[in-house]
Amino acid sequence: MATFIPQEYLRAAPWKNGGGSTTEIAISPPDAGFDDFDWRISLATITASGPFSSFPGIDRSLMLVDGDSVQLTLDGTRKVTLTAAQPMLWFPGEAAVEAQVRGPTTDFNVMTRRDRCRHQLEKITAPGKLVRRSTATLLFVAGEGHVLARASDQQFALARHDALLLDADDAQEWRLDALQRTAVFRVDLFI
Repeated sequence: MATFIPQEYLRAAPWKNGGGSTTEIAISPPDAGFDDFDWRISLATITASGPFSSFPGIDRSLMLVDGDSVQLTLDGTRKVTLTAAQPMLWFPGEAAVEAQVRGPTTDFNVMTRRDRCRHQLEKITAPGKLVRRSTATLLFVAGEGHVLARASDQQFALARHDALLLDADDAQEWRLDALQRTAVFRVDLFI
């Protein structure tokens, strides 16, 4: 059954190092914590340069939502800058990651436990058609504007930073209607 996740119901929690905050969008199983989730999707706001937490055994993807850029150094050697033109990065959770920011950024974060499931993150645009290809699919409205997600017997009106989690019982084909071109992040979770 589809689960609508409005942004207004989400709550931010500060990072231990004080360099930002995280807002959990969805997690499985629902009562899991950082040590026992199968997958976790969140928004992270980075307000100061510093290290990321280590998550051994986890595959991670980040996509820039707001802010000019964030430069990440992985394992002391590989430098990647996330910008509007190059907004996404995949990396292993055990990598040593150091972030450099000039101003606050908000990043969409997907984490999957490598021995239990995997994920694919991509940026799509509404209006358009969505054909599901995984056990669970999360849609997140990253751009300005509203998106109406509808299938044969269901429809959901999503505003910016709202999400919709679709499970195996939901329709395979969805229409994403919008009055203007709107960026939507699609996460396919293969469990």
